[in-house]
Amino acid sequence: MAKIALIVNGKRRDVDAPADMPLLWALRDVLGLTGTKFGCGAGICGSCTVHVDGEAAQACQVPVGMLGGRRVTTIEGLDNAALKDAWIAEDVAQCGYCQPGQLMSAAALLAKTPRPEDDEIDAAMNDNLCRCGTYLRIRAAIRRAAEIEGKYY
Repeated sequence: MAKIALIVNGKRRDVDAPADMPLLWALRDVLGLTGTKFGCGAGICGSCTVHVDGEAAQACQVPVGMLGGRRVTTIEGLDNAALKDAWIAEDVAQCGYCQPGQLMSAAALLAKTPRPEDDEIDAAMNDNLCRCGTYLRIRAAIRRAAEIEGKYY
């Protein structure tokens, strides 16, 4: 066990966990932040996407011991009203399970590319699977959010 200091959603949090514990489990089981979802555990579905220092990362693949002092943002800390409003306006969610990861990937894209083209959206969202197949609505929501001026992350 190690004590690992993280900045989670803007607040310092000390995590007592084995260094090789995936960030996903540190967030969910140690810190009680259950918005980040477990999907596949193999880094192929994107349900567990969070931001590490502003970059989208799959929390199931990142050992918490590698993150000492780094900034982690989860869906609970996502401050992007334009994106959330666009998600609702485009009626993106069906079952909703993948939505935290989808939103986190979309927010990371918009932070880097405020007015992305469709191919940029598709590339950025490629690692996020949606069992309900709402990909066209996800793209439309990202486009809608990009039309609104403001801070995206």
